Amino acid sequence: MDRGSPDPMEFQRRMAEWLRDMISPKPGVVGEDSGEGKPEEKPSSKIRFDLKPEELEAYLDEYVVKQERAKAVLATKICTHFHRIKMELENPQDPIPGEVKPNILMIGPTGVGKTYIVKLIARKLGVPFVKGDATKFSETGYVGGDVEDLVRDLVREAGGDIELAQYGIIYIDEIDKIASSGTTVGPDVSRTGVQRNLLKLMEETEVDLRVPHDIISQIEAMMQFQRTGKIERKKINTRHILFVMSGAFYGLEDIVRRRLNQQAIGFGVERSLRGKSRMEVLQYVQPEDLIEYGFESEFVGRLPVIVVLDELTVDDLYEILRNPKSSVVQSKKRDFKAYGIDLEFTDGALRQIAERAYKRGTGARALVSVCEEVLLPFEKKLPSTSVRRLTVTEEMTEDPEGELERLLREAPVREFEEEFRKEHGIRLRFSEGALRWIEEEAARRETKPEELCRELLKDYGYGLKLVNAEEFEVTEEVLEDPKGYLDRLIKSFYAKASS
Repeated sequence: MDRGSPDPMEFQRRMAEWLRDMISPKPGVVGEDSGEGKPEEKPSSKIRFDLKPEELEAYLDEYVVKQERAKAVLATKICTHFHRIKMELENPQDPIPGEVKPNILMIGPTGVGKTYIVKLIARKLGVPFVKGDATKFSETGYVGGDVEDLVRDLVREAGGDIELAQYGIIYIDEIDKIASSGTTVGPDVSRTGVQRNLLKLMEETEVDLRVPHDIISQIEAMMQFQRTGKIERKKINTRHILFVMSGAFYGLEDIVRRRLNQQAIGFGVERSLRGKSRMEVLQYVQPEDLIEYGFESEFVGRLPVIVVLDELTVDDLYEILRNPKSSVVQSKKRDFKAYGIDLEFTDGALRQIAERAYKRGTGARALVSVCEEVLLPFEKKLPSTSVRRLTVTEEMTEDPEGELERLLREAPVREFEEEFRKEHGIRLRFSEGALRWIEEEAARRETKPEELCRELLKDYGYGLKLVNAEEFEVTEEVLEDPKGYLDRLIKSFYAKASS
């Protein structure tokens, strides 16, 4: 490295040390603004503190298929949490000793809607939401991330509004991955440390928003010090922040079975559990099972609300796709609409997509990947064509490439059908035989299919109106003798009318 260039790592280390000295509180330091003595802030007007449990549950029902118990429990406990905040801020009271905030533990396999439900709730309430992965954190923050970074992310998600952020929701996925296996060395030490660090946040603590290892915070603090001669200690209190943890918890069902069998020998419980699915057994989970699984008792104690979600069946996945507010279908419709193409799905196609997705075993997440696989060839090709409407059929889900090839062959005729409808108000439908006839005859005459259609059916706009037709099927017979067929059609119509 050029000796004239500073080492970035050395520069950052020295800046961190300097700012640590500047920011850290020292007795008698003049010019430090700790924020003490400021009037207590009132709840943000952006938050829906007035929402009732049944109103929130009804909102979730619009978007979320199945998971009835989970929706009911989450809507109730989260609404109560925010109503309690509102009451205590308007009428301050002494805290109840030993009272626990209703932090939530969600247990369920991947793709059943855990994250989706919590995101919807945060959106409806108007509070910021951040998601973290428990496996990304370490006890010290040196190997992975610092759990306090989640709180700082909440402030960023709130646009820097600390008041709004302190009523936010922090969602941590894969929490089961930080369960200890019972050893006192190796990864277990770090996992237990992460649990304890999270425990501090889940109870009540203050988190510094500016930290020495954050270079942006360092620069902001330096600029502020240069302008004002003060270092403002920005903090956020976690008292009202709601924590929602989730995980698949594979193996926990064995612990639950064992406990239930030991507690009820001779009462037929073992027989009643026989044949039950993993998620059905987990409906009986208790805090003691989570402790045996590898969580600290204090950590489990700070998660008083436990919700077990149901696995999704093929019918559930089908209903997700049929839901008018399905993000999967609506997202694909917008993708195609961006190119001016209207996208529709038949019920048969939705059923096929649901069945293929179910076989992958990743719940609703597989719906997105299956849709992408089916529609990608069309999304690539159709914007370069005149096609402006696409209906996804069962055949298309089974053979996307073959159906795309067929669609491109038929596109000129479909364009003519739409042109005819707009000009004459009559819907034409070409039979399969007629489509093949047009393709072969256009190639023989070395002309475009749509031009051949215009030539052959030029008199049909006026002629079909004479017979009061609203729809008309174009067959091979029509195309082989268009003038003669139209004459016979008109004569037959008036003969019937006069008889």
